[in-house]
Amino acid sequence: MKQRKEKGSTEDRFTAVKHSKTFLRLSHSFRLGSKRALDVGCGYGEHLDCFGDGSLGIITTKSEVDYATNRGLKVVLGNAEKINELSLPKEFQVIWANNIFEHLLSPHAFLLKVKMMAREDATLILGVPVVPFPSSLMKVKKFGGAVVSNHINFFNRYTLVQTVMRAGWEIHEIRSFVFTSRIVDKMFGIIAPHVYVIAKNNNSFKYPSKKVAEWAEEAYYREFLDITHQ
Repeated sequence: MKQRKEKGSTEDRFTAVKHSKTFLRLSHSFRLGSKRALDVGCGYGEHLDCFGDGSLGIITTKSEVDYATNRGLKVVLGNAEKINELSLPKEFQVIWANNIFEHLLSPHAFLLKVKMMAREDATLILGVPVVPFPSSLMKVKKFGGAVVSNHINFFNRYTLVQTVMRAGWEIHEIRSFVFTSRIVDKMFGIIAPHVYVIAKNNNSFKYPSKKVAEWAEEAYYREFLDITHQ
């Protein structure tokens, strides 16, 4: 009886995504149903199920891999922080990473490494809980998601944009996708507790010479300079 309840609960995730107005707006705006996407931190595959042929998910929990695989989805067991060590296909059109960025030990390293799996014209869709403005709004439960106990990185809109840009991605827009009207949505985005950064792969990205000089004698940073061909 317990197993049936858990299965139903999991299936509810798929139903919720398919009826999510926010996800439907994202899917329509970026034609996700026809795009080959890499879903990082895919859970049971509830979003992955809505992406195009050749899409792939990554997750660290074996039970979630098994569930998604039994549903006919392509999911591999792996750590997003070590994504460059996994034998993954290349040339994904979309990198989808929703509610994972705030959990990573090294967000910058992740954004650099995932470029190795992205097409030159790839789109990054990064969903992140953020500190609203004014921050006093976090006293209201609905707006406090950015600082829940299992998060280890904390962003507001400005620091999130800077973090993404300085890892070789060009910002297209940042908004909540809660409202159909882009103008209304951007206005709400100032206080939104969760936003999506939409960014394009910046293939000409290079670290500034000062940073390269800092890293030149340290072998640990070699892999990042290799990604940027420096």
